[in-house]
Amino acid sequence: MKRVDTNFAGRTLRIESGRLARQAAGSCLVQFGETVVLAAVTVSENIANLPYFPLTVEYREKAYAAGKIPGGFLKREGRPSDEEITSARVIDRSVRPLFPDGFKNQVFVYVLSADQENDADVLGVVAASTALSLSRVPWNGPIAAVRVGRVEGAWILNPTFQQLEFSDVDLTVSGSKESIVMVEGGALELTEAEIIKGLEVAHKGIKELLGVADQVVEALQQPKMEWTKAEPPAELVARVKELAEDKIAEALTLAEKAERTQALSAIKSTIVDQLAEEFPDKQRDIAETIEGIEYTTMRERVLTAGERVDGRDLDTVRPITCEVGWLPRAHGSALFTRGQTQALATVTLGTTDDEQRIDSIDVAQETTKSFMLHYNFPPFSTGEVKPVRGVSRREVGHGALAERALQAVLPPYEQFPYTLRIVSEILESNGSSSMATVCSGSLALFDAGVPVKSSCAGVAMGLITDGKRTAILTDILGTEDHLGDMDFKVAGTKDGVTSIQMDIKVEKLDWKVISEALEKAKTARLHILDIMQQAMPEPRSQLSKYAPRIITIQIRPDKIGDLIGPKGKTIRGIQEQTGAQINVEDTGVVTISGVGEAAERARDMVSGLMQEPEVGRVYEGVVKSTTAFGAFVEIIPGVEGLLHISELQHGRTEKTEDVVKKGDHLKVKLLEVDERGRMRLSRKALIEKT
Repeated sequence: MKRVDTNFAGRTLRIESGRLARQAAGSCLVQFGETVVLAAVTVSENIANLPYFPLTVEYREKAYAAGKIPGGFLKREGRPSDEEITSARVIDRSVRPLFPDGFKNQVFVYVLSADQENDADVLGVVAASTALSLSRVPWNGPIAAVRVGRVEGAWILNPTFQQLEFSDVDLTVSGSKESIVMVEGGALELTEAEIIKGLEVAHKGIKELLGVADQVVEALQQPKMEWTKAEPPAELVARVKELAEDKIAEALTLAEKAERTQALSAIKSTIVDQLAEEFPDKQRDIAETIEGIEYTTMRERVLTAGERVDGRDLDTVRPITCEVGWLPRAHGSALFTRGQTQALATVTLGTTDDEQRIDSIDVAQETTKSFMLHYNFPPFSTGEVKPVRGVSRREVGHGALAERALQAVLPPYEQFPYTLRIVSEILESNGSSSMATVCSGSLALFDAGVPVKSSCAGVAMGLITDGKRTAILTDILGTEDHLGDMDFKVAGTKDGVTSIQMDIKVEKLDWKVISEALEKAKTARLHILDIMQQAMPEPRSQLSKYAPRIITIQIRPDKIGDLIGPKGKTIRGIQEQTGAQINVEDTGVVTISGVGEAAERARDMVSGLMQEPEVGRVYEGVVKSTTAFGAFVEIIPGVEGLLHISELQHGRTEKTEDVVKKGDHLKVKLLEVDERGRMRLSRKALIEKT
């Protein structure tokens, strides 16, 4: 066993191995403050020649880590939450580029203790990296990860949850000693230069962490297993190149995705048939060799001639169209099309009852969430036939990225007390549908009349490099993402960045490349924002007639009981009469919501109920009951006064029911309120004597 304790970012950091999960290929325990994570790595040495990289990363939060029992009927952890999925993706995207092709293994990260101050996701990257480095896995690590915040201009490494509430940026950064490899985060319109500064602060912290982890690895590291990817026979590669190179080069000049895909598929099918007798049972090797030719041909064309698959130069954004108000009953909707990527976004306005309840180990009590963005990527968007088995991790991750981008421009809840849900339906996809979601979501918010600060747009940047030559691509296609070396998504407003995500497939990235990519992304973003501005320059001044109206009023806390009434009778009566919903907080803040005029009617009733009876004022009341000596009239909801029989009319009245009956509406004047609070009303005072 080896354990190293040190001080990092002002708190105690511990990295140890050799005590837990000893049958795993490698394991590591990391503690920061009182947050503890365990990573365990397994590896399969009997690996088939699969057409994909079989890596699985599981990140699970245990309720006992925060001294909690899971909610629900089963009382045990179930499907991972969205937060667990996004944390798993951070670890996956950090470690994935550093494996040899075709290797198969699994990484488990458990959060065993949560101190509700320090986030465990970055510790999971450190633990996973150390476990992989300790194992026999031939992995090109190590790496580490930190979170970066900024409070009042001061950069903070691994800020606590409390500090993040005051931070204008939240970046999670993974990297090696030489370079960063993954970025995920959001900001309140930071400039590109400020983002670079944050990444530099993060990289300094990463190098410090790696120095600590190295002490554990050096003491316990195992010899690495021999691993060589199975390569197809040289004669097969030569024959495939002879038959395919010219045809693939020609197919890659087709600008339309469908034509290009069909042409490449036809080439693959034809060559597999041609070589079936010469190389029996080698169909997979032939297909992989063809894909390799496609990879090198496309990249060489970009690096040599600066020409892309669809004929654009390196900096041009695909043609864009924007349409708003697309769906008649949605509270807001927009269709954003960029090239062959299309996103339909809808906005739904709800009340506090629609907020999402979140039970997290990171906070002591259950919290709520009033803004949600859900991203859906159906198979038909790429013309494929696939089984649909619930929301994928990719959909959760892309939704979180777009949600973070738009969160920064939303109005404060106190000014616009609505629950907001955006749903992005990807109807067509050929590159960067998550950034199309940001654009369509922003337009849909405008269409819904949400008073956002400004428009928000996003663009995905790519990279092709052979170590000597480098080409940065603006607004990448799906093919350029698949065959390229970087996927760098940047979203923001005209004033700065609000969301960022970067993944690379090379071992290191030069700071100059990152800076240049950010500047080119800014140029492209401003171009897209200009087109969106022409489609809808500002939010609508009125909400949809189908959207609820929310009105907030303040009452005295000691009057809450009067509003609620005995066993909730009064507030329930107002809701039944108007159709509105009423929520009352302990501070006396009353939130009223309803469609059409329901909210205004309920507000008037609540305001009337909260009024103090005023002597000499005329009220329109309802007769609640009649007696031999007069009638009791409700002049304010829940407040009744006596209309004596002598005050019904001028002259003598033999019987109360001769003038008024139960349920009648009539105007009365408040004559007096005695020392016991009893009120005397008069109808006679409002009738001219003849």
